[in-house]
Amino acid sequence: MAFQKAVKGTALIGGGAIATVFGLSQFSQYRNKHGTFAHVQAAEPVPVPIKSHYPTREQQISALRTTDEFDVLVIGGGATGCGCALDAVTRGLKTALLERDDFSSGTSSRSTKLIHGGVRYLQKAIMKLDFEQYRMVKEALEERANLLEIAPHLSAPLPIMLPVYKWWQLPYYWLGIKLYDFVAGSQCLKSSYVLSKSRALELFPMLRKDELVGAIVYYDGQEFDVRAKCVINATGPFTDSVRKMDDQEVPNICQPSAGVHIVMPGYYSPGNMGLLDPATSDGRVIFFLPWQKMTIAGTTDSPTDVTSHPIPTEEDINFILNEVRSYLSADVEVRRGDVLAAWSGIRPLVTDPNSKDTQSISRNHVVSISDSGLVTIAGGKWTTYRAMAQDAIDAAIQAHGLKAGSSKTIGLQLEGAENWSPTLYIRLVQDYGLESEVAQHLASTYGDKAFEVAKIAQVTGRRWPVVGKRLVSEFPYIEAEVVYAVKEYARTAVDVISRRTRLAFLNVQAAEEALPRIVDIMGKQLGWSEQKKKEELETARKFLYYEMGYKVKSDQLTDSSEISLGPSDIERYKKRFCMFDKDKKGFITILDVQRVLESISMQIAENTLHDILSEVDLNKNGQVELNEFLQLMSAIHKGYISGSRLAVLMKTAEENLRQRGVIPVDRSGGGL
Repeated sequence: MAFQKAVKGTALIGGGAIATVFGLSQFSQYRNKHGTFAHVQAAEPVPVPIKSHYPTREQQISALRTTDEFDVLVIGGGATGCGCALDAVTRGLKTALLERDDFSSGTSSRSTKLIHGGVRYLQKAIMKLDFEQYRMVKEALEERANLLEIAPHLSAPLPIMLPVYKWWQLPYYWLGIKLYDFVAGSQCLKSSYVLSKSRALELFPMLRKDELVGAIVYYDGQEFDVRAKCVINATGPFTDSVRKMDDQEVPNICQPSAGVHIVMPGYYSPGNMGLLDPATSDGRVIFFLPWQKMTIAGTTDSPTDVTSHPIPTEEDINFILNEVRSYLSADVEVRRGDVLAAWSGIRPLVTDPNSKDTQSISRNHVVSISDSGLVTIAGGKWTTYRAMAQDAIDAAIQAHGLKAGSSKTIGLQLEGAENWSPTLYIRLVQDYGLESEVAQHLASTYGDKAFEVAKIAQVTGRRWPVVGKRLVSEFPYIEAEVVYAVKEYARTAVDVISRRTRLAFLNVQAAEEALPRIVDIMGKQLGWSEQKKKEELETARKFLYYEMGYKVKSDQLTDSSEISLGPSDIERYKKRFCMFDKDKKGFITILDVQRVLESISMQIAENTLHDILSEVDLNKNGQVELNEFLQLMSAIHKGYISGSRLAVLMKTAEENLRQRGVIPVDRSGGGL
């Protein structure tokens, strides 16, 4: 949250974000009307403009479009990028920050953000005489023109080069592109044209030179240009890809390393004490820390490829668990099923391009300036983001002759810190009727901005709490935070479950349960269609499944297909299963479960039952076979799975056929 607050504005375009931090000179008139000033409590105080309301998306984009030139343009909205922007703006530099995803999102999606008509579909239409393909291209070109007309602040013509490597292809492709222009008719953005080999390489030096004949350029729509005296590359693992945009010949300096963390129930660690294992079995260091009333363990350190979607591996998860076992008491059974979430991050270790020893990997940060003046800040770690930012801006000022003073960020309070106190949450409880746990969460997350969240919290309709409907029962996140997240430029459900709240990092099952409500709230705020809401749900569920460790639950059941249960256990579980499978079908469905629940006067919502069964339904055919149930029970016995709602439900039903103190079947931890 701190880095979200550090950047004072964001414009989100397509699937990504463009954040703009305006220089003091740019913003002075706006602030005089809309904001107040805070002061740095440091050796050299500097007035820093703090506004009471975030600029709208339109105001942000207008500033990007109408500003002739920024002093500094920072690429990357992570800790270091936001730190660079904050450092620059507090020195009086007119600053813009570009981030393609969300603040502090790390590796992000590879969206092209292209408004295109579909050249390849036109090719199919011509080659196959497919009129439907032609109509689709025609319609797409019309929509492209419409978007450029109704959203000129977001769209502008973008030249796209089509390289040609065979002479006969030159007239062939030229004709096809001209037909593309022709189909667009009066809505053609700009006319296509042919380039020679030398001109093509001049405009796109990263092209493969061998056998290049020439190129054809046509136009589609995208974002606009942003000009700046200095560009700062703060893209973490993607450092080298940006450096090669500047100079294709530069050697790689980034040595990406994967770091995996897991989250376990809070009872695995004391609430106010962490552990460090400095000498693991393979020499790596493992931390074991209390976090958000849970326990976080990690991290691994292994070479990896750069990807926008790193995925935790079972090998790394088990390595951490084994190390945890080695220094916890034998009384504590460390179970694989107690892993509530798992994720992998890419650590951008670097080699210093200015060092003689180019093979040495540095864990410190490196500032590099290319011949063209591109400033790259890489390496380092999260904790040193401010120092890294200071060094990067110092280098930029020197290299480009920018007029600015020394860094002012030491002692500079981030937004939300000014009026915070340890007892602030009590005022939230007293003034708004929030639960104490919720109030503490809001105060520790938003600081003095927690009151803005409380003001938009809905009435619960109960005696207590008065306001603050939770997204899921066991976590203090409330629905109002989703609304506030949208005001802070969150644009996807993943933004909310992973960065504006930490649900995805704390418990993936809880995050999945919260998704439908989150999507509904965001849909109302952002005007999403039903189709868009379905797409958001699907995207977020894939994110949880692959990137946050949900997939390992299914893997654990599948991998444990060898049912390691004793004969007596197998017989006992078969009888329990047959109690639900009255018709001896060999599988149970929602109707079977509902029938048993009715017999013991117990009611569970149908959608909840669907979720309960789907956790065990490996082949996703809408039913649970006997073999799947036995695999589940075997995995539970091995400690691979914990807190299975189906297992608890079936055991409860077996023990309470005559309704004697039915035990709730709420998820007990929800391990993976």
